[in-house]
Amino acid sequence: MKIIYFLIPFLLLGCGYKPSSFYTKKVLGKNIHVDARISRTDPKNSVLIKDAVNEAVVSRFGAKLSSKKDADTNLLVSIGSVSFSPTVYDKNGYVIAYKAKVTLKSSFKDDSGVVKNFSTVGDYNFPIEANSVISDTKRFEAIKNASTDAINELVSKISIMGIMGSKKKISIRKNIKIYLE
Repeated sequence: MKIIYFLIPFLLLGCGYKPSSFYTKKVLGKNIHVDARISRTDPKNSVLIKDAVNEAVVSRFGAKLSSKKDADTNLLVSIGSVSFSPTVYDKNGYVIAYKAKVTLKSSFKDDSGVVKNFSTVGDYNFPIEANSVISDTKRFEAIKNASTDAINELVSKISIMGIMGSKKKISIRKNIKIYLE
């Protein structure tokens, strides 16, 4: 049993494994300021997204939140769109499940002064009672989870920029294809 405790860290460190936060720090730095544009049509969702991005900066990027003047990078995030579409119907034709889809638009300026723009999409499937409408609670929960999915895609894109270098064009979607110039 003691050998297993010794081998697992040895194998992870010996193979050159580095967490994605290592690569995002190469691109974004250690101190990040998050600036979320508040949507006039949907201010509550904008606040949810800002909170989700702040949480991602700390937990997934491994960075610190800072003021705009002390930040290495200013990450600008805004809601591109939010939509709900029915996905499952019961035998009577009533909708019993929806898919929430959130598009986030993000941008930041890299070390060379070039502005990097990203559009990431997240989705979340959720059930509702037959012959009912989507409650505010379910709506906010679905938008929060879809936003988290979109933020995970943003983390992946920035990590790959750190691995490949920020001068290469990278395009990632759900089926994870990478195109380099």
